[in-house]
Amino acid sequence: MGSEIRIYVADLAAYNAGKLHGAWIDATDELEDIGQQVQTMLAQSPEPGAEEYAIHDYEGFAGYPLSEYEGLEAAHAVACFIEEYPDFGGELLNHFGDLEDARRAADEDYCGCYRSLADCARELTEEATAIPENLAYYIDYEAMGRDMALNGDVFTIEAGFEEVHIFWNR
Repeated sequence: MGSEIRIYVADLAAYNAGKLHGAWIDATDELEDIGQQVQTMLAQSPEPGAEEYAIHDYEGFAGYPLSEYEGLEAAHAVACFIEEYPDFGGELLNHFGDLEDARRAADEDYCGCYRSLADCARELTEEATAIPENLAYYIDYEAMGRDMALNGDVFTIEAGFEEVHIFWNR
């Protein structure tokens, strides 16, 4: 991915006292390590007895809107998913709004990355059927790809120019 996937965990005792105190933490670290970093941050609080924290900022979540109420475990799970699927993980989470459904789609419903839906339609057709050479020019793969999307057979995530990730709809 190139950039770190991290969260800013704020000390709520300091925050409520009008002081900015917190720590940026790599959200893909082991969950136990994240918890330890939070405890270390709270122990260094300018307010005595600081115990509560919240996620007040984040970076590298690929467009996924992480909530401050998400919790460390959920933020960690989302970060690890995005790290595992850097090309489309954030968009897949946005599409489904649910980590479990996004993971199922990534693991079970992913068709691949193509230049276009037409290229996917061409590959699927040519794998399934021997196309006689004299008929090949008459097949409209653009229309087939468009129909796959319009019929709800697939959905796409465009990651860049001629970089279309295609998933089967269930």
